[in-house]
Amino acid sequence: MGADHPECPERLHAINDQLIASGVLDHLIHYDAEKVSKTQLTRVHTDEYVEWVFQQAPAEGLIHLDGDTAMNKYTLDAAIHAAGAAVQAVDLVMAGEVENAFCCIRPPGHHAGRSGASGFCIFNNVAVGAAHAISHHQLQRVAILDFDVHHGDGTEDIFHDNPQVMLCSTFRHPFYPYKGAESGNDHIINVPLAARTSGAEFREAVTQHWLPALDRFQPQLLLISAGFDAHYEDDMGGLALKEADYLWITATLKQVARKYAQGRIVSVLEGGYSLHALGRCVMTHIKCLSEL
Repeated sequence: MGADHPECPERLHAINDQLIASGVLDHLIHYDAEKVSKTQLTRVHTDEYVEWVFQQAPAEGLIHLDGDTAMNKYTLDAAIHAAGAAVQAVDLVMAGEVENAFCCIRPPGHHAGRSGASGFCIFNNVAVGAAHAISHHQLQRVAILDFDVHHGDGTEDIFHDNPQVMLCSTFRHPFYPYKGAESGNDHIINVPLAARTSGAEFREAVTQHWLPALDRFQPQLLLISAGFDAHYEDDMGGLALKEADYLWITATLKQVARKYAQGRIVSVLEGGYSLHALGRCVMTHIKCLSEL
């Protein structure tokens, strides 16, 4: 997205390097992401927006979809594969080929709404996966759990009036995108957190707000918007989570999945811009998902 942009290729390199160094990578099953179809995209985005993104893709240089979100000549292909990874992971989990999956992808997605790019996000990857689970696999209740430091405002925009999808989102507030504090409903569980919120306070918020809602909803599939920019080393975020907190939330969501969803989880990478912390946190998350 341009020189010195935090949403950079080195993010995935940092994750891969940490998985190799920890020995975790050797124990994982690897899949190359498939491409998403326009039909799968237009379940959550307007036809006009999808066509506009395809038309904007430049042959050279950079173009901006909004103030934070740029495209180069490779970006559209990356975005198509990122959303396709979420669809593919849902299919693998629903078929029982794997119990859970982590989509190590960029660009992220949870700020992309029905008709617009935002906050480094072009297509809403986790929303595309949720809509596919409902449309293709006939699920009635899908939960999206978003622990990124930023509110998943695009995901809320897409599913605010769809009671088949529960969104639980913790996020720093007031903070970009300056939404979510008062827009929830019975299936949109927004939990604003103050700057410098600790892991203990984060755990209490999840326990008090997410878990009773999930018990009421009884999701058949869990999708995670896995942002790691609430880590204390991430100077863009301003919260104070540690690896142990990401281990805890992953283990907690695994318990919910076992109780209601036959253990089925699809986790989709969102934010996380301190490269060393990102690698460690994703490794911790994957080790817990994989029970390594």
